[in-house]
Amino acid sequence: MSSQLVNRNVTANRGRTSMRLEPELWDALDEICSRERISLGEVVRRIELRGHQGGRTSAVRVHVLDYFRRAASDAGHRAAGHGDAANTAASQGRGRPRGDAQSAGSAVFSAPV
Repeated sequence: MSSQLVNRNVTANRGRTSMRLEPELWDALDEICSRERISLGEVVRRIELRGHQGGRTSAVRVHVLDYFRRAASDAGHRAAGHGDAANTAASQGRGRPRGDAQSAGSAVFSAPV
């Protein structure tokens, strides 16, 4: 699959700027904004406050990866109802694990990457 970079304007701590990201990353950022109930500018502002060795775009890419990796933890997999944890629970007669996958990623701003 070939992704073309997409430019979007974003306003955060360091003012208005444009960022070039793959459409899949823009979709992931939109999902993060929806899950966390904050604007894109606020997501970028929080990412900037955490600091990152690279530039803003690099920091955003790392944040997106980290956000969804946290959701892909064992607890996140259980909450989403997939992976080995879900299969084990189902085979033991407990059915689909309860929980909310959103909660697994909601602490993503609390600790630096």
